[in-house]
Amino acid sequence: MAEPRDLTPSEIVSELDRYIVGQAAAKRAVAIALRNRWRRFRVAPELRDEVMPKNIILVGPTGVGKTEIARRLAKLASAPFLKVEASKFTEVGYVGRDVDSMIRDLMEQGVQLVREEQHKAVAERAGEMAEERLLDLLLPSSGSTDRAATREKLRGMLRAGGLEERSIEVDVQERATGNMQIFSNQGLEEMGINLQEMLGNLPFGKRTKKRRMKVPEARRVLEQQEADKLVDDETVIRTALERVQSNGIVFIDEIDKVASAGGGTGTHGPDVSRGGVQRDLLPLVEGTTINTKHGPVKTDHILFIAAGAFHVAKVSDLLPELQGRFPIRVELEPLTQADLSRILTQPKNALTRQYAALLATEGVELVFDESGIAELARVAAHMNERTQNIGARRLHTVLEKLLDEVSFAADSLKEKVVRVDAGYVKSRLDPILQDEDLSRYIL
Repeated sequence: MAEPRDLTPSEIVSELDRYIVGQAAAKRAVAIALRNRWRRFRVAPELRDEVMPKNIILVGPTGVGKTEIARRLAKLASAPFLKVEASKFTEVGYVGRDVDSMIRDLMEQGVQLVREEQHKAVAERAGEMAEERLLDLLLPSSGSTDRAATREKLRGMLRAGGLEERSIEVDVQERATGNMQIFSNQGLEEMGINLQEMLGNLPFGKRTKKRRMKVPEARRVLEQQEADKLVDDETVIRTALERVQSNGIVFIDEIDKVASAGGGTGTHGPDVSRGGVQRDLLPLVEGTTINTKHGPVKTDHILFIAAGAFHVAKVSDLLPELQGRFPIRVELEPLTQADLSRILTQPKNALTRQYAALLATEGVELVFDESGIAELARVAAHMNERTQNIGARRLHTVLEKLLDEVSFAADSLKEKVVRVDAGYVKSRLDPILQDEDLSRYIL
């Protein structure tokens, strides 16, 4: 079994704090849910399979951190993670994606995650093998008696970066797709996936062609090819299957869009499909087996995190059976002006750091002082109050407008310092704020 990482709830919350401001209750809930997975592996085997995951519903407006909490949680756990929008699915019998496809997609994520880990594990050996192949291509067969000495000389030049501009031909395998498409729906979807894969593995489905490229690109291609040879596909799939079944996380956003106000009592129109999506979701959350091209996947211990704004519908409008499978419910708080100030500076990936790093590539030093941060937060909070509240996403819009001129003319501002203080922010954003109609469209 793929055992989860040994992280205590306080350690999980501390890690989430590095990227997400506030929302202590939500962080605490997901930390407990993740720790319970680790605990499950330490109970008696006869009880282990009976311990079900504590699925979570996050309730809160857009832009307050619901998706980011789930995504960071998955990274902490090194777990296969899939984000889907409930509104994109339809019940069986309607045109659209069936809910089972989210488990197939999760399995694909798991295979990709494990394959990347395996590639990293063999990267050193793959690099050595790729170097030998590079030397073979750089030094064609000849009858020279000093071939070994020449090869070693080339090796030294290759490692020193002296051959970076040399072009060589490399065999690259391509998958022929042709113009054939396989259309499938509901129960036929898996058949379509398997048929496409089977056709792709036939001799006429693959071909090799020579491509001329420079040494750095050739090295990357050859390292990938050698890593593929060193990684066993069966091991990858087996490991991914274990990890998906034990550690997989599915984040279902916009769950409120498939809940009908009043508990889904409507009997016509979209209410039927919404209720149908909920009924189709129920066996996945309760525990069932879904066939994928990599084998059957049991969903019993996959963690489901649902989220929604619930402006119109309420959590109690979901099907009672579905509600019962989400025992943990957390309401996220709307972001205040103080929260927006902290979001601009505190997270490891704060927007101010991102913009400063981007402009530094052009030789421009972008400096945000406290007054500038405070004014940016005030503008964002004001626009959230005046128009639709989109939470922290408003900061992206405000910063893009604020730095529009600098970003455009950065190549002519080399070695310059751009200081963003309150005056700078007001001079660029106040004219827009004063025009209420204009600000609704731009900010």
